[in-house]
Amino acid sequence: MAIVIGAGVSGLSSAVALLEAGHAVDVWARERVERTTSAVAGALWLPFLAAPPELVARWALASLERFAALAGRSDTGVERREVVVVLRRPGEAPPAWAEALPSFRLVGPAELPPGARAAWAIEAPVIDMRRYLAWLEARVGELGGRIEGRDVASLDEALARAELVVNCAGLGARELCGDHDLHPVRGQIVRSADPGVRGAFVDDDAPGGVTYVIPRGGECVLGGSVEPGRSDREVDEREADAIVRRASAFDARLAAAPRRSAAAGLRPARSRVRLEAEPRPGGRLLVHNYGHGGSGVTLSWGCAADVVALAGGPAGAGRAGAPAPRPATPRGAGAG
Repeated sequence: MAIVIGAGVSGLSSAVALLEAGHAVDVWARERVERTTSAVAGALWLPFLAAPPELVARWALASLERFAALAGRSDTGVERREVVVVLRRPGEAPPAWAEALPSFRLVGPAELPPGARAAWAIEAPVIDMRRYLAWLEARVGELGGRIEGRDVASLDEALARAELVVNCAGLGARELCGDHDLHPVRGQIVRSADPGVRGAFVDDDAPGGVTYVIPRGGECVLGGSVEPGRSDREVDEREADAIVRRASAFDARLAAAPRRSAAAGLRPARSRVRLEAEPRPGGRLLVHNYGHGGSGVTLSWGCAADVVALAGGPAGAGRAGAPAPRPATPRGAGAG
């Protein structure tokens, strides 16, 4: 029996992977799925605010394969778009893992926004999180798992009920684990009608702040902000206005596009993603899977696969003391 703590994208993906490997799984979640940070995510497959780079690249590329298999299905909300990434810093280059992708191209000068030195592009998944989280929930149920609303006071509470516990509590892991390395990085988005934007656009060093435009599911997600240590989720209307102005520099039609909503979320950031096994007395095993920063969706399936490996593989293969999976660095990974 396994208990997964947390019903964000990391928790649900871990639950699905364990169920597919034959484990019996319950998910304990304090927040309903639609209230998790994952529900606010821009949900563009692209590593951001996560370390270490060699493992992030491996997890991201493993997730890319799973998302590719889900793309184009109306129930998953996953589709593929070209993503243009702007480079402004002197000496900055595309990451090696991106250059190894078949869809990689360098962007021509005519396509660059003002002040940009260069840009590169790849085809990548964009995910409508409302549909995708609903699909993950349904997949857990189809495989025989259960999702229970529960405020977990301690990890020992779960370990008393299951021989395997997977901690995907996001920022909640600060209290559950006493992890002072884990901290919030606030991000705000605006959702607008899609005026016909073809591809996604990311400019981390845009004048005025990080800027991205992600067309998905009939709307555009416009961002954003990166505010370490700020923990409120109230929408700042002035910030929303600034986000739309910056996004409009990429596509002028966005300035007049009707706004549908705005939201703020807290990224669970850490000096490095914590994905490791912690043997407990009585043959119990605690697996930590949190601290993904702005890459929760991007790393979700790769990290879930490692959760299964740390649990000892398919059900019945033996769990306690299972060695950590060896980092099999992909082609060119580690440069970004």
